Amino acid sequence: MKTFEDRLKRLEELSDLVRTPETGLEKAAAYFEEGVRLARSLEKDLSKVERTIEILVSEKGEDGEKPVLELFPELDESDSTD
Repeated sequence: MKTFEDRLKRLEELSDLVRTPETGLEKAAAYFEEGVRLARSLEKDLSKVERTIEILVSEKGEDGEKPVLELFPELDESDSTD
């Protein structure tokens, strides 16, 4: 399987090919179909990574407290005003 980056690059190439005036209808439809498959697989991979990040962010440490995420202050709920 190609890497995420390779598949994303191919999706960008397909997007350009579909927009090229010289591309015939049948070829454009084939490129579009390949692009849809690629987009779905990329979306699936992104969802997996997002779930992993959510688990890591919500995971409590050994002391029972959620970690302070200094690199991602927008994810640190302890700063929110009640």
